[in-house]
Amino acid sequence: MNQTTNTILMIRPVAFRMNEQTAVNNYYQKVIDDLLPVTVNAKAQAEFDAYVEKLKAVGINVIVVEDTLNPNTPDSVFPNNWISFHENGDVVLYPMFAENRRKERREDILDIIEEKGFLVNEIMDYTSAEEDGFYLEGTGSIVLDRENEIAYCALSPRADEELFIEFCEDFEYTPVIFEAFQTVNGQRKAIYHTNVIMCIAETFAVICADCIDDKSERKSVLYKLKESGKEVILITEEQVNNFAGNMLQVRGANDERFLIMSNAAL
Repeated sequence: MNQTTNTILMIRPVAFRMNEQTAVNNYYQKVIDDLLPVTVNAKAQAEFDAYVEKLKAVGINVIVVEDTLNPNTPDSVFPNNWISFHENGDVVLYPMFAENRRKERREDILDIIEEKGFLVNEIMDYTSAEEDGFYLEGTGSIVLDRENEIAYCALSPRADEELFIEFCEDFEYTPVIFEAFQTVNGQRKAIYHTNVIMCIAETFAVICADCIDDKSERKSVLYKLKESGKEVILITEEQVNNFAGNMLQVRGANDERFLIMSNAAL
């Protein structure tokens, strides 16, 4: 299987703001007191539109879907938490921690994907786990080494161990399970999503090993990355706080590779 894709799905925000339901364990969100919600959303849309143009300019195929005002879904710009796409046409739907994020799931998005010529083969739906209070938030909770069929997961309130193992069994991935932490007001708190601290590309992996407090776990994660042939690039917690772990490698025109990230990460 290929590690990278030349097509990405992006949801254009209409009501982007801090999400009070996810802020309980996502310590990166901040309220900007002097900005009205409408101003925040306008800035988000401007950033979004500029980024889409930047990606298209280098030959990356971007499928843009407009969000809807109703229901209210402030985090809709992160669809990778509720859906993932796989090379054989499989689509996975994931159980979400925040109730207002569950409303992001839209069947019409699959119709749009098919209209663009992509195969939707089988839909694997794990969302019923929400009823029992178990969550696994897509490629936020799971970082996939698709080529080597290895899946990495930092356990958290949004990443249940048994559900992760079930996913790995269903898709024949080798699970690598660990716990990752960040310092918040002097205390070590669980990192809410694995993809905040690690990114896997074709020939390299970026990871903040300092976030894995247990030395044996840290050693086994780094060993697995090196064993699978990846050059390991270590980043610091300060770099994680600037989203340098949260990156994605994609293919552009002439099969050129790009690593996409935010300005803060850069």
